[in-house]
Amino acid sequence: MKRILIRSGKSPFHVATPTEFIQQDLIGTNTGNLLFSDSAHKMLTTPDTEVVSNGIRTNASPERAAEINEQYDAFIVPLANAFRPSFHASLDRLSTLIEQLTIPVVVFGVGAQVGDDYETDVLKPMEASVKRFISAVLNRSASIGVRGELTARYLTGLGFGSDKIDIMGCPSMFLYGDRFPEIRATEISADSRIALNLSPNAIPVGDITGIAHHVWERYPGLTYYAQNTSDAELLLWGDTSPESGRQDAFPRQLSHAMLQENKVRMPLDPATWIDELSDYDFAYGTRIHGNIAALLAGTPAVVLTHDSRTLELCRYFDIPHRQLSALPGDTDPRDLYENADYSAMIKGHGERFERIVAFLDRNGLRNTYTHGDGGAAFEDRLATLDLPPSLPVWDGSDDGYMRYRVSRLRERITAADARIDKRVEEARQLRTRLTAAEKREAATARQLEAVRKELAEARKQLAAVERRVGGIEKRVLVKVGPALRRRARKLSGSATKKP
Repeated sequence: MKRILIRSGKSPFHVATPTEFIQQDLIGTNTGNLLFSDSAHKMLTTPDTEVVSNGIRTNASPERAAEINEQYDAFIVPLANAFRPSFHASLDRLSTLIEQLTIPVVVFGVGAQVGDDYETDVLKPMEASVKRFISAVLNRSASIGVRGELTARYLTGLGFGSDKIDIMGCPSMFLYGDRFPEIRATEISADSRIALNLSPNAIPVGDITGIAHHVWERYPGLTYYAQNTSDAELLLWGDTSPESGRQDAFPRQLSHAMLQENKVRMPLDPATWIDELSDYDFAYGTRIHGNIAALLAGTPAVVLTHDSRTLELCRYFDIPHRQLSALPGDTDPRDLYENADYSAMIKGHGERFERIVAFLDRNGLRNTYTHGDGGAAFEDRLATLDLPPSLPVWDGSDDGYMRYRVSRLRERITAADARIDKRVEEARQLRTRLTAAEKREAATARQLEAVRKELAEARKQLAAVERRVGGIEKRVLVKVGPALRRRARKLSGSATKKP
């Protein structure tokens, strides 16, 4: 049986608790990562292929590389916005690992992240790293799969041939293969259930806090779906913002109205995330995978694009979208829905699916839709699992995670104590070195003073010698002076006599 190693936070069949998600960061800081890695996992699972999760962190040691070479037939790397400054170090670690592999390495859906103006100047400091990564991958595969037209243009601009770059979008849109769920028609009213998703890094681009406040005021059935690990920690741990009076217009503190009303959820698993969103009438916001999850549930959704990573996927898949920077704070979900058209997205899905299948074929990978059961066994196995629902706001009661909270607090206190002890020891060592330095300084000062005294004495002796030498010179002149003058007169007289 062929064994494929895939870079993902966890296997789709690993049932993790909310505390495990947080402790190990199984979502790689963003739940959207699991959506596209699970889709890739399903796509590559065939009767003669086993897919194994490698975890989200990269171990680039020679020992790990040797294990991968020995135990697996291919390494699959689903990526999203990997070409961004904050991923620079991670990209280098991936390159270090890949350069040691002798098996095929195939990259799914990698993309550049810049502004929605598509200007890539911000990526110049990491160009060498991007070139290194792409070169390492292409030395082990026939082509590289990218998100959209921006990323393709960026890579060709770095000198890579267009024949080595396949635009394939994101695997998440192909969770159900060549079919896409029918998008339900609806009417948006004050009673509608609305799912909102927001990105903190979109704050400089548009008035997302205003948009969020507007929908919260007018739609009681609103739920905000957060996606970051920091959001999960807030929901599980809470904070003291209600007591301290801290306020933030963005829903990331307990003092925010959405959290006070328990209207915030943190999805922990793609299957339950999609299932929950099927009960909503409409979804919208700046999170590309938050909206894709809704579309996969058949729920109409509109993306508020704020950067290239969201815009190029919307363009490639014909996902209804609006530019965030052009939207006022009182933007209403009803208007977004009524101006959305899903026909191009649905109509073009089959052709886009053929492209990703061609990409897999080109790189020697079999897929369940062409070479298997279409994912039926995958879905059947998933249905038997008790996957965790989205995490709600903790109300302070015992919800079963109290042991973790206490244990984690103890770990943090122990770690803090260890850091304090380390700092105390470092301070003690510094004091010891300082005392020794001060002693050396005092000794040096004494030596310097002695040298100064010796120098002063030498100057006195030199002055005395100079005085003695001066006296001797004067006495010599007194004694020899008259004789010299007589000699000079005699010579002068001889010179004036006539012959």
